[in-house]
Amino acid sequence: MGDSATSLPAIKIRGAEKYFGALHALRGVDITVEQGEFFALLGPNGAGKTTLISMLAGLTRADRGVLEVMGHAVDRDYRQARRALGVVPQELVFDPFFTVREALRLQSGYFGLRHNDDWIDEILSNLQLTDKADTNMRALSGGMKRRVLIAQALVHRPPVVVLDEPTAGVDVELRQTLWKFVRRLNGEGHTILLTTHYLEEAEALCRRVAVLRQGQVVACDTMAGLLQARQASTLEEAFVALLREV
Repeated sequence: MGDSATSLPAIKIRGAEKYFGALHALRGVDITVEQGEFFALLGPNGAGKTTLISMLAGLTRADRGVLEVMGHAVDRDYRQARRALGVVPQELVFDPFFTVREALRLQSGYFGLRHNDDWIDEILSNLQLTDKADTNMRALSGGMKRRVLIAQALVHRPPVVVLDEPTAGVDVELRQTLWKFVRRLNGEGHTILLTTHYLEEAEALCRRVAVLRQGQVVACDTMAGLLQARQASTLEEAFVALLREV
């Protein structure tokens, strides 16, 4: 039983298609992320990354294809798929009426978790939010709100964590704090899927990478394999070369 569970991919996407009116946003996307991987999903603006993440989280419905999280189909087994997934969105979405701790307790309740304060305290400590625990969300800076979004994504201890541009517009100190914590989570067995425009981050953190262009996967390889195939010395060089290819 344990072996079959660990052999399941953390994320499995097969033939994912999505239309928004006449726009064909995703065109038969196939991606598999194995358990325990630190995986980068890259692409220019409009490539379909956020649409794909929204589909994984069950916020947007695929027109065709199969999307699974830890073996649970997002469309047929939404509750279990969502329980296995923690998503840190790009947008700073928060409820202005709660303190940080109240927001995390509320998020725990969504997943049926009671008596979760020990884990909440640990997350607060690791994201350097302990002294803000009783501060109203409205009073936080943008960087602190970003930390709370990360805490909310982790509050139910999901095995798979999706970080959608987590360091956009944040200072260097927060970026270093965040990556230290996320590396630790990955070391403890969490699967991490990262989208970022900071290509040096992806190169330093991720072993494998998929590149989306106009709704299609144009490369999926190890970081080393991608650099070698494009005769590039940095991920940025390889990325630019990929986007130029017809």
